[in-house]
Amino acid sequence: MKADDMKKLAEEFLQIDRIIEMVPVLRKMPVVEVGEILQELDNEYVFSVLENFPLREQGLIFSEFPIKRQLDLFRTISRKRFAEVFEHMPSDSRVDFFQHLVQEEQAALLPFLSKKVREDVIRLSAYPPDTAGGIMSTDFATVRLDMSCAEAIQKVREDAPSKKTVYYIYVVDDNQKLLGFITLKDLIMAAPETRVSEALHSDFIFAYVQDTREKVAHLIEKYDLVAIPVLNKEKQLVGIVTHEEALDVIQAEHSEELQKFMGIMEAAEQFDYLGTSSLAHFRRRVVWVVSLAALGIISGLVIHHYEQALEKLLILALYMPMVADTGGNAGSQAATVVVRALALGQVAPRHWLQILWKEARVSSLLALCLGLLAFAKVLFLSWETEIPAQFSLSQIAFTISLALSLQVVTATVIGAALPLLVRRFGGDPAVAASPAITTVVDITGLLIYFSLANFLLRLI
Repeated sequence: MKADDMKKLAEEFLQIDRIIEMVPVLRKMPVVEVGEILQELDNEYVFSVLENFPLREQGLIFSEFPIKRQLDLFRTISRKRFAEVFEHMPSDSRVDFFQHLVQEEQAALLPFLSKKVREDVIRLSAYPPDTAGGIMSTDFATVRLDMSCAEAIQKVREDAPSKKTVYYIYVVDDNQKLLGFITLKDLIMAAPETRVSEALHSDFIFAYVQDTREKVAHLIEKYDLVAIPVLNKEKQLVGIVTHEEALDVIQAEHSEELQKFMGIMEAAEQFDYLGTSSLAHFRRRVVWVVSLAALGIISGLVIHHYEQALEKLLILALYMPMVADTGGNAGSQAATVVVRALALGQVAPRHWLQILWKEARVSSLLALCLGLLAFAKVLFLSWETEIPAQFSLSQIAFTISLALSLQVVTATVIGAALPLLVRRFGGDPAVAASPAITTVVDITGLLIYFSLANFLLRLI
């Protein structure tokens, strides 16, 4: 072995030794922070450190790793050793990881799992990952209606749900049909002999296993729930979705909307920036960019048509970018607000008249502010600019500011209308947002700018 290789190996051993020495400190830290620290280690050292933690904590820490890192770690150790960690992962994280394994790897792992975990994984894996069943957990406690609160507390101890999910305790009948729920506070505050039926909350929000995960997340967000029960067609309790899962779904949905908003991602596609090749990124972006660039030829035609006006009054060219940028910003803002409102279910295409009227009023106020600012800007920046004798600077400033004001109003209305139009015809409103709006607004802005300048200043 070369001296450099030996030195590198020695440094790696020293590194792992230092991490192991820090285990007492790591044990006092939240598992999410421990996971972040261990992610910095090479794959072959991660389990050497994990062995110093109880199995339950090993499963929680492993669940904090990104799925790609989890798969890499899985392929570095024996299936028997991994099964010990796998069985102590939260059930929803466990199933998510299992669904990312190829069939051969799933078959190799299953024999090392306990019967209970094996059946749980197989059952939950049957649900599509984009449904409530695909993200639900089986980590919950159930009690019977005729139990006393003392018996119910003992039953909760036997079910041993995690501290994240113990707040709601679900009341079921002999057929596992959900009757309602009680809270941990209800059990603790009630007298031991009090029946569960006396503390039952029979009005509850629930989801079905086939509901989309976005719908479930929005229910949790809307009703401010810690967790929501998931039922099958027979109204039997089969799992729960926690607020943490809902938060992950909402964050993923927002990221997807943003990527579609910028025209770089298809609706159903999973996005991994670093894990995606440059060629794949190119394929996502090239259609939008080239199509809109081709459409941008119209802007060139507009400028070419008014070439004589530019020759007579060159100062107009100086403020073209200001008008175009302001219109693009106003249109993108309006589109963002409307897309967000559509996503939250606050508006629908049938509200188009109310939406456009509201945006027209908002844009009129914006146009007034921006028009005054543009008028002052032209006077301040161009007071030394040479202009033909038949024109005054204030006359030109008024024309530019009026064009910018009209551009703000039209751009805002276009930005609000495009997502509604796309949704009306069954498309994704986010896809019609930023890139398309920018191009359309540029064209309309130039038409307004030069048409108004020609009308007021009689340039052609």
